[in-house]
Amino acid sequence: MQEYGKVEVMEDKGAVGTTMRRTYTASIVSVMAAGHKDSFVTAAADFIHVELGGIPGDRHYGIMVPADVRQNWYPKGTMIANRRQISIVSAEECEEIAVRMGLPEVRAEWLGANILVSGLEGLTSLPRGSRLLFPDGTGLICEGENEPCTGPGAVIGEQYGRPELSGMFVKAAYKRRGIVCSVEREGTINRGDSCEILIPR
Repeated sequence: MQEYGKVEVMEDKGAVGTTMRRTYTASIVSVMAAGHKDSFVTAAADFIHVELGGIPGDRHYGIMVPADVRQNWYPKGTMIANRRQISIVSAEECEEIAVRMGLPEVRAEWLGANILVSGLEGLTSLPRGSRLLFPDGTGLICEGENEPCTGPGAVIGEQYGRPELSGMFVKAAYKRRGIVCSVEREGTINRGDSCEILIPR
């Protein structure tokens, strides 16, 4: 095994030969949920309980959701699997976005995030199918990049009293907006937990 800071490269030898699996670790800085259906802005909590439908009470909760513009290969409103149950951002990428926008900070809550991690550079580049595992056995599956839109930019603009920031956010957050996940195994995620991230090759 080779270790480079927070990044470990592990070799598994199985019955079908040798496969390489990268294992990363990160710390959970905060956990959040959006309790109001009319706003995606989240609020900090000590822990979040996750079910197969996501976070109970969160605006993105549900095993099935109606297709929207992101799934335009289905007729709008078609009920499909919810692959955007959990939103995760990193402290490192939030800082990069703030710098690119010329701001002192961009908070995870303003982006509608459910989990803020630290210690993992390049969170947004995690490939689909990566698994995020937590101390009690809770498991999430990365469903891909959370592409930036103007909604969080408008929230940031409101926070700073600068409406022009809304348009700046999409460019500043490109490839830095974090990921969306679905729940594979139910459980509880606590502020301060560690997170193991498995990236199969």
